[in-house]
Amino acid sequence: MKNYLPLIDEQGEVRELTEKDFALMLPAEEVLPLSLLKTLRIRGRQKAPTKTKITIRLSPEVVEQFRATGKHWQSRMDAAMKNWLIDHSPSDLRL
Repeated sequence: MKNYLPLIDEQGEVRELTEKDFALMLPAEEVLPLSLLKTLRIRGRQKAPTKTKITIRLSPEVVEQFRATGKHWQSRMDAAMKNWLIDHSPSDLRL
């Protein structure tokens, strides 16, 4: 085994990581056992991302209504927007 600098110094503090440290690191899904990955619910890398992460501001009443539907409320909101796009165009909205 190679000699690596310890991550913790004499005072018990984690030292600043170097580029060399980062180069040696591997993704969790490559080093952790499958049973632990399932427990931690760490998903593997997506082959083709199907959604785009964004930040959006919505009215509190809209968010409350969707959150009240329970788990996966964001997916239901996405489905509602897709349904709306079938018959409408965002450029047709008047604010």
